[in-house]
Amino acid sequence: MEKLKIIGGNKLSGSISCSGAKNAALPMLAATILSDKAITFKNLPYLQDITTMFEILGSMGADISLNENMDFTISTSNLHDFEARYELVKTMRASILVLGSLVARHGFARIALPGGCAIGTRPVDFHLDALEKLGAKIELKNGYIEASSKKLRGCEITFPGVSVTGTENIMMAAVLASGKTYIKNAAKEPEIIDLANCLRLMGARIDGDGTSNIVIEGVNKLAGCNYDVLPDRIETATFLVAAAITRGKLTLTHTRPDTIKVIIDKLKKAGANISIKNDIINIAVKSKLDAVNITTNPYPDFPTDMQAQFIALNSISKGKSKVVESVFENRFMHVQELVRMGANIDINGNTAIINGVKDLTGAPVMATDLRASASLILAGLVAKGETIVDRIYHIDRGYECIEEKLTKIGANIKRLPQ
Repeated sequence: MEKLKIIGGNKLSGSISCSGAKNAALPMLAATILSDKAITFKNLPYLQDITTMFEILGSMGADISLNENMDFTISTSNLHDFEARYELVKTMRASILVLGSLVARHGFARIALPGGCAIGTRPVDFHLDALEKLGAKIELKNGYIEASSKKLRGCEITFPGVSVTGTENIMMAAVLASGKTYIKNAAKEPEIIDLANCLRLMGARIDGDGTSNIVIEGVNKLAGCNYDVLPDRIETATFLVAAAITRGKLTLTHTRPDTIKVIIDKLKKAGANISIKNDIINIAVKSKLDAVNITTNPYPDFPTDMQAQFIALNSISKGKSKVVESVFENRFMHVQELVRMGANIDINGNTAIINGVKDLTGAPVMATDLRASASLILAGLVAKGETIVDRIYHIDRGYECIEEKLTKIGANIKRLPQ
């Protein structure tokens, strides 16, 4: 199993171009099923989760090609299999996103039930209940979801809780349903808006994306399009924290600052000097920052996907801070690894109390999920001595070429072979 070796203590300095957003790209790839015309994507990130979605689409009969500009074109005109098999689904819960598209266009889908998740339960009940309201027949057989419908029909759907993938799945199902669909308590994330923009280019009729109430008027057919995927807000925010934790100076290009306002505000409150011009963010940190309190909640509040990174930052910042995790019930597994590196953190239910320490010390640590991986890398960048981060297959799911990007801006980080 590959590992990352980090020698801490270097201040990061330079420029990084941010990659496309995985969480925007995955539902768009699933949306290619909705049309018999080819769709070309620019700025797709090179990540394991994207490869997994390619494998799922390819197993169904999709044709996937790459041109000299690194743009991917997907054609699903000749799909012959409407199943997402367990061996692929088990590695990525977002595989459930093909469910709505398959039922909407082909009238049938057989998708392996996603397994457990290290950071907490993420049930698919929202997806299935909403599809049933649209007219699909749902059966659970031998660990698989089987959904069928001659023609989905628009209706009113109220999600009992905010679900990003649930919102995306039903958006994709509803664009080919007859009549209007009203999605209430919809997720508001920028990735939802990006999916809606892509679907509109394909001919879908969608209003209200970015709010809690989305209205979709079904159409008979969708076309192809060319689409440039949204820059990844979590990657952008992670590199901002990397500059902050090492007291460095970075320029981040190809960003969407409007999608991470809450992150920028927290870093400014901590004492970071941040300036923004169009899609460029500059950050400079000259001294140890002040710790900041955070509470995670769905967008536009503080993202749960940045909680672990800010705990790493708070652990070597000045003062005491409180981090409340309101989205997932089991997302503090990185804390014990940070404690191994000298952090002073106590957990009480869904709250972490952090007392900033002068220094962290390098140690062997183990990543438990994607964002935990990022927090341990950040801690390793500032720790004294050598840190070995194990189980880094998590990081490859969500950060494109992270060690290459960090090396470019001055980090001493190397990937160790198995």
